[in-house]
Amino acid sequence: MSTGEIILITGANTGLGLEIVKALCQSAQRYHILVGCRDISKGQAAIKSVEAAYPSTSSTLSPIQVDLAIDNSIETAINTISAQHKQLDALINNAGAQYDTKISTGEMTIRECFNASWDINVSGTEVLTTLAVPLLLKSSNPRLIFITSGTSTLAETESTATDVLKRLNTSPPAGWPKPPGIPIKAYRSAKCGLNMLMREWTKALANDGVKVWAVSPGFLATGLGGAGPDVLKKMGAVDPAIGGQFVVDVVEGKRDQDVGKAVRKDMIQPW
Repeated sequence: MSTGEIILITGANTGLGLEIVKALCQSAQRYHILVGCRDISKGQAAIKSVEAAYPSTSSTLSPIQVDLAIDNSIETAINTISAQHKQLDALINNAGAQYDTKISTGEMTIRECFNASWDINVSGTEVLTTLAVPLLLKSSNPRLIFITSGTSTLAETESTATDVLKRLNTSPPAGWPKPPGIPIKAYRSAKCGLNMLMREWTKALANDGVKVWAVSPGFLATGLGGAGPDVLKKMGAVDPAIGGQFVVDVVEGKRDQDVGKAVRKDMIQPW
């Protein structure tokens, strides 16, 4: 019996990644979902919870250890997928990290924060994608997705048209030191870089039949950045399940007309 399309999701044991897994399990289509995680026990626990919540799903799940900060971990994961499944039908580069608050707490220097932000959100993602592409090219309908952020757009840094944009972009009073504001400078910069990475892969794979996007899932109440879902909800964040379903919509062809773009649920995100 066919296991269905093979999908690897990084950072899939929590947050948006887990919501993507849940949405795939509720789809009418059948998948084999590789639940990427740094800690295999956490991946196994996530799978157990999803299988309990959706006992009638036709999809199957298995954990796979992959740490974007460690090349050997990435190489081992790809070798395992190659040996067990021979191909990938979709790679969802979801794993990411936000370290900005660690500067004010003294846990990281500015340099450490920026290096770590780019290492996970961009560099590690690039290593994994490069190694995964040969497996994607064996699929008849390959899809490559980079999870970006609504804060990554350069164009919208000039806007204060909404409450969220006011919080992000309003200039502080004159003088030094500046008030901390929303601490996402490193994260926002790295996700902007990720958008360019997506464009580079769009160019590289244009003649290979691989559909590529950056998906901007919306302002979601996840644990990213350490603020906590409740705090984020008070700021206007929505249920992360909405973001998970949107990513699955892209996987299942509902935004094929927007290949090579950064897409939001209801629009193309400006650069």
